[in-house]
Amino acid sequence: MEKCVAGFDEDQKGMVLVLALILLLVLTLIGISAISTTTFETSISGNDRVGTDAFYASEAVIQIGLDQLPTKTDAIQPTKIGESSLGWSGSLKDKGAPKDLKNLGFYAQPGYDVSTWGFNRYQINGTGESFGALKEIEVQVSYGPIPSGTQYNN
Repeated sequence: MEKCVAGFDEDQKGMVLVLALILLLVLTLIGISAISTTTFETSISGNDRVGTDAFYASEAVIQIGLDQLPTKTDAIQPTKIGESSLGWSGSLKDKGAPKDLKNLGFYAQPGYDVSTWGFNRYQINGTGESFGALKEIEVQVSYGPIPSGTQYNN
């Protein structure tokens, strides 16, 4: 038998081509997989950023609600928060007609004379939206001590 270049026999010359094509196919599949993974991870991080923006918008609504207590419990209308976010009081379905903050009533707390002091409890629902992502937060707040028989315990 006669030897060819690189020490292969005549009947083995096509084997190098087949091995090279298989290796090229494997490397192509690895590259496609890397591109697919990168695209997927980019999508995940974008969704996370948008969801975080919506959460912070709903948290801002909670802060607005806390700032107006105890004197008023009016609804917080859809308010632009930051560059791309909105927030309002109420649930996800209340964007068009936000809900008032809820006064859950006056109650006594241990350590305070019931006839003299009490606490008001409020519920604030805040919803935030950013690029279609929606987040809702519900907070219950105890406000006091408040002297009984004042304007704040209604």
